[in-house]
Amino acid sequence: MKPVILDVDTGLDDACALLLAARHPELDLKAVTCAGGNVGLDDVVRNTLTVLDAAGRPDVPVARGAAVPLLQPVRMARHVHGEDGLGDIDWPRSTRTTDPRHAVELLRDVLREAAATGDLITLIPLAPLTNIALLLRTYPDAAAGLREIVFMGGAAGIGNATASAEFNVWTDPEAAAIVLTAAGELGVPTTMYGLDVFYDVVVTLDQARGLSGSQSAELARKLIEKRSELYQGDGASIGDGGAVCAVIDPSGLTTQPFPVRIELSGSWSRGRTIVDTRDWSADLTSDPHGLSPTTVQVATAVDGKRYAEMWLATVS
Repeated sequence: MKPVILDVDTGLDDACALLLAARHPELDLKAVTCAGGNVGLDDVVRNTLTVLDAAGRPDVPVARGAAVPLLQPVRMARHVHGEDGLGDIDWPRSTRTTDPRHAVELLRDVLREAAATGDLITLIPLAPLTNIALLLRTYPDAAAGLREIVFMGGAAGIGNATASAEFNVWTDPEAAAIVLTAAGELGVPTTMYGLDVFYDVVVTLDQARGLSGSQSAELARKLIEKRSELYQGDGASIGDGGAVCAVIDPSGLTTQPFPVRIELSGSWSRGRTIVDTRDWSADLTSDPHGLSPTTVQVATAVDGKRYAEMWLATVS
């Protein structure tokens, strides 16, 4: 089993990811940490506990983390995820409480234990990277417990929050810049599961309507139905769930190593992931910025059918 931690801002697609991570037999879900993003932190925490209860995993510790980005005002996406973040589907709510530790403290403790035992953890951030930036700068020693970071965010091509920027990175670009810089400094392998593949793992309405028989399956069906309704289609991407699929089955994801930076200024491009696809064996000495110190495995293609089937089989 692969030990993993999810960092979430639980909206509809984070819920798809949580169901998969909580139920897949090859994953050992050690903890879930929460950040404000798709909706406010209170809703994120409530949604996360609710999804884990539906998955039959009340044993997984959940911690509250950063409510707002490092510098800029909070931005939410209720128009994409509903007022409560779960599509307002009126699902029975969890009565469980969170871990008393702050998310950064929970991450620190679990990762330090992993470093001590050698059972290294894959960290899967699916939210703005605020919690992870705080962790790596406050407790850099905790990185010794990381096998890798596989984050949902960014894009080599077009954005969705703006023409340039993907929502998670755009929401807290300073945090994303810190995480990439720290990952390079600390030697943590990092994969960017971005918009270039995000929409390619699709579950049809017919497939979703075949899900039944357990709380997990019923919730999974409702998530796809609601996403299909919001996007006015006959199916929907599992979104963040694809990043979890990539951890379970890396062979379904095609990546290429590229230097990556985060644009922190720019009237039209703030929050863009600058994926440097140039041939650096050529003479590029005229570039005053030089090569980014952090190389990231950037997802360029995904076996969407394989990942969709994995998700369906697991949540049912």
